[in-house]
Amino acid sequence: MKRFFQPVEKDASSKKPTISASSSSVKESEITKETAAVDEEKKEATEKEPLKFLTWNANSFLLRIKNNWPEFSKFIENHDPDVIAIQEVRMPAAGSKGAPKNPRELKDDTKSSREEKLVIMRALSTPPFKNYNVWWSLSDMKYAGTALLIKKCIQPKKVSFSLDETGSKHEPDGRVILAEFESFRLLNTYAPNNGWKEEESSFQRRRKWDKRMLEFVLRTCDKPLVWCGDINVSHQDIDVSHPEFFSAAMLNGYVPPNKEDCGQPGFTLSERKRFGTILKEGKLVDAYRYMHKDKDMQCGFSWSGNPIGKYRGKRMRIDYFIVSEKLKDRILACEIHGQGIELEGFYGSDHCPVTLELSDESPNSIEN
Repeated sequence: MKRFFQPVEKDASSKKPTISASSSSVKESEITKETAAVDEEKKEATEKEPLKFLTWNANSFLLRIKNNWPEFSKFIENHDPDVIAIQEVRMPAAGSKGAPKNPRELKDDTKSSREEKLVIMRALSTPPFKNYNVWWSLSDMKYAGTALLIKKCIQPKKVSFSLDETGSKHEPDGRVILAEFESFRLLNTYAPNNGWKEEESSFQRRRKWDKRMLEFVLRTCDKPLVWCGDINVSHQDIDVSHPEFFSAAMLNGYVPPNKEDCGQPGFTLSERKRFGTILKEGKLVDAYRYMHKDKDMQCGFSWSGNPIGKYRGKRMRIDYFIVSEKLKDRILACEIHGQGIELEGFYGSDHCPVTLELSDESPNSIEN
């Protein structure tokens, strides 16, 4: 038996709506505006430059997070720096045993390293640190290493990790992070300790470092420099609490062949001379000494010896902000934030934070 069905007429309302040319152009216009707004934000972030800086040798970033984070976080909230430069991170680079390492990433291929990385990333995801992007340059082991935190509203044009300015290359032990902005470069360094002996890992290593630093500042003089970090040298007698003590210091009675290498690492005459040469030939200014001409026995030192033993009360200024002479008129303040022999304001480290603030424009440029 045949069955006949009445064909159902299609409801006009079920037809796909046609997009008019005018509505399509409106949407395209909105997308274009959104894209332009994003591009404008990126451009503004690239053009915006940091004015407030902080440098700190943390003497193990992980330990500071575990033991001193609330106090240090409050310090950062109060000072609100655009840039935080950290030295002696002491976190190993990513990569399993025997494999090539990635100095830009924290190690996480073992249970303990994953736990330690989680502690650090959680700390950096809380206020005020969540407002910063972070770059790492790490050693293969828990030694040395640097980190650079820059506010997310400020984008460097380029970040590299060696004095040769090669983006993919890192200095041994992660001792350098170099960020380039529109009108100046920012260099964060953890200089190698001079040590006590005429050895490859001691005097010779430091001589090579100072030679390369001099070559760097001469090669990059096309743009002003802000150089910060643990530079591991006290330039003048005024930069140590007890000059006679540090000049006569020795390890196990060892006397170097060259008398200019005698004394406390960081206060030998040879180191101080080389540092002076870098400043003079590079046309650089020690920002703290530029603002503070006199010796300050309470707040004038960034490193302090162990409160117990012969180094109690023995202090040195080895953490710096060094700026090009072209920037010196823009220095508003450069301060050392630790004081006293009990290490107040050191947040668990043997170094305390040092800050620098620049004006937006130099007085001379405004007049001109």
